[in-house]
Amino acid sequence: MEKQSSNLATQLIEGLCSFLRRCICAILSAGSLPRHVAFIMDGNRRYAKKEGLLEGDGHRVGFTALMNMLKYCYEMNVKYVTVYAFSIENFKRRPEEVQSTMQLIQEKIESLLEKESIVNQYGVRVHFIGNLKLLSKPVRLAAERAMNATAHNSTATLAICIAYTSTDEITNSVEEACKVKMDELGGNEIDSKELHIDVADVEKHMYMAVAPDPDIIIRSSGETRLSNFLLWQSASSLLYSPRALWPEIGFYHLVRAILDFQRNVTSLETKLKQS
Repeated sequence: MEKQSSNLATQLIEGLCSFLRRCICAILSAGSLPRHVAFIMDGNRRYAKKEGLLEGDGHRVGFTALMNMLKYCYEMNVKYVTVYAFSIENFKRRPEEVQSTMQLIQEKIESLLEKESIVNQYGVRVHFIGNLKLLSKPVRLAAERAMNATAHNSTATLAICIAYTSTDEITNSVEEACKVKMDELGGNEIDSKELHIDVADVEKHMYMAVAPDPDIIIRSSGETRLSNFLLWQSASSLLYSPRALWPEIGFYHLVRAILDFQRNVTSLETKLKQS
């Protein structure tokens, strides 16, 4: 009986929270909503240390926070969400930590394929962004399965940056643009003026060509650095840095970021009308 009462109370609270979120979403939708929100998920290890957890458990709690944040974004009709899951620089960490993190990433990628997963609930197409050749074969194959399984979803897009840095993305894009240009010119000896690469050529080959530039970048734990994340795409992005560690981040922080975004959009529109 006590267990049934507890379950009923939990359902009532969840229902009330869901209703309040829908009300807030309706109010925010009266203004401009971001098309693309990107997240730098910082603070999992510090959270584990703070709460006396094992290091890997911090990442597990962080994954739960990510699933909640994705749900909030899709409830807000944010069409594109990008998350910085694992930097190329992270491969320099202790081998046992890297291996443990990769095992967790593989486990969570495979969970996206489950029928009741959030990507299936909201019709989300998943892209894995980065130098995927650096990943172990099991992780790479899991990523490919997830991309193939969600290829026909079209309601929203989730870009997961893994084995990624912006400098690697830019370097790779320039190399690919040069290869294409050389092929177009027949690979013969050519004048340097003919080998002209413009911004459009580079952007066409970016890993992140699957999404528009982010309107908002949220980095948890109060840090204001981008840490080699979306440097090319973030020239006009609003950066919001709540002090909360990633596992502590919640709906309030997303609402605060969107309100800041709406104030900035309104200010920019006013300046454009006055100019």
